[in-house]
Amino acid sequence: MKWRRFNGQRIEQDIKEKVRETLEYEHSLGHKLKVCIGSDSQVKGGIAEFATVIVFVREKKGGFMFISNDTVSQRMSLKERMILEVAKSVEIAYALCDLLDEFEVELEVHADINTDPHFESNTALKEAMGYILGMGFVFKAKPDAFASSSCADKMV
Repeated sequence: MKWRRFNGQRIEQDIKEKVRETLEYEHSLGHKLKVCIGSDSQVKGGIAEFATVIVFVREKKGGFMFISNDTVSQRMSLKERMILEVAKSVEIAYALCDLLDEFEVELEVHADINTDPHFESNTALKEAMGYILGMGFVFKAKPDAFASSSCADKMV
């Protein structure tokens, strides 16, 4: 996966190395962090575009994020796409969890899935929740899933 900052600046190094460097820097400034990981997607012309974000939230001092975009050209149902969004988030969370534990940084995985059964995305809620919780991560869905429903949504 290729990563960039919000301003478009490419992150050339491995994402795990960049996250370590970021955590070291933020801790040297005395910031208490929480990391929220989320993904969102949109279908445009038969191609699903995905955005995955790693959001660093500084306690009472704002935040910033790293972004990765990719596309999938195979047709899939909404439920399949929601589960693929979750899989992308879980993949990154799994890659970073030991590092975040080392720095005692809280981790949440956010799913762009509505908890209201009147919304179509709700069909994937049970599977997504089971997947994320089964991996041992804190799970957040709409309206509390800002990393996916706000941050990643703006990057697709």
